[in-house]
Amino acid sequence: MKSKVKLGADASVAAGPKGRDASAATNASMQAEMLSYSRSRGVFGGVSLEGATLQPDGGANENLYGKKVDAEHIVVKGAVPIPDSASLLLSTLNEHSPRNASANK
Repeated sequence: MKSKVKLGADASVAAGPKGRDASAATNASMQAEMLSYSRSRGVFGGVSLEGATLQPDGGANENLYGKKVDAEHIVVKGAVPIPDSASLLLSTLNEHSPRNASANK
């Protein structure tokens, strides 16, 4: 519901007749498999920079709903009706999204 930023960096160096590196990563729900493997000979150096940002778009919300409304009021509080253009997307997401079984306990 608020802006989020993630930054990261990784560096590696290998020297010698053979070098190998393997890494694995996943998403927040531990369902995506991202695997990486490299093999080098001689001298190798590598740098990886990564970053991501996620933020609500207040201007787009205002264009869609015709008034200023923040993401929390749209998603959590249901302060505005669901647009007709979003009904297919929402029904598909609800059908395929995991359920929080502990929410009603």
